[in-house]
Amino acid sequence: MRKPVRYIADHLRQVLKNGASAPHTAEVEWFFKNVITSRGWYTPELRKLARRFTKIIKGDQGLDYLVAVANDLFRGNVLEEKVLAVLLLETSTKEFTAAHFQLFESWLKRVSTWADHDALAGYLLGPMIVLDRKRTAAVLHWAKSKDRWRRRAAAVSLIRGVRLGLFEREAVRVTNLLRADEDDMVRKGLGWLLRESAKYNRAFTLAFLLRSRDKLPRLVLRTACETLPAADKARILKPSASIPQNFRNR
Repeated sequence: MRKPVRYIADHLRQVLKNGASAPHTAEVEWFFKNVITSRGWYTPELRKLARRFTKIIKGDQGLDYLVAVANDLFRGNVLEEKVLAVLLLETSTKEFTAAHFQLFESWLKRVSTWADHDALAGYLLGPMIVLDRKRTAAVLHWAKSKDRWRRRAAAVSLIRGVRLGLFEREAVRVTNLLRADEDDMVRKGLGWLLRESAKYNRAFTLAFLLRSRDKLPRLVLRTACETLPAADKARILKPSASIPQNFRNR
């Protein structure tokens, strides 16, 4: 007889709690200033756990049941429960439909911190966007959202594709949509996107940054330049007389 989804999800919650590392729990909770609860798991161990339970749950009950369990887990404010929800699904992205993408997109409303956000955007939404480039339309929509996590997702979800040499045009459009954003969480996500673009498509990104440096906040530029050669970094970060003094330090 099939167990209820909540029964399996609660069993996984108990596994996470029983395997908690008290020192790492305190460290993580301090880092996030108690915005979240942590069980103290490191990502490699969490991924191993996810692989084991994905095989069991998906093998016995099928993909939709596994998605339902993950959907139950991605609630509340326990970091490892949300990350585990994503890791349970990350190996099945080729099997997901448009309806699944809409479900995972709705999880952005449940995000507590950049950590569970980046797991969702990086391991689930991003790979699904690579598989179907039409989904970049959703990315551009997120960039215009009032919700900070959707705006950050507009940048972070493109990183998987950028690492594969994709989404040049989309990265530029997202940058232009987010360049005036006042939220540091969004700025850091945008800087991360441009930094990865600089790693995998240096010539294109360098040219774009040189054209756009007077329009981008310094936080975005500094992050984008982290892996560039010192000479290129100096060219991009050199203050321009056309930039207002109060904007240079932002």
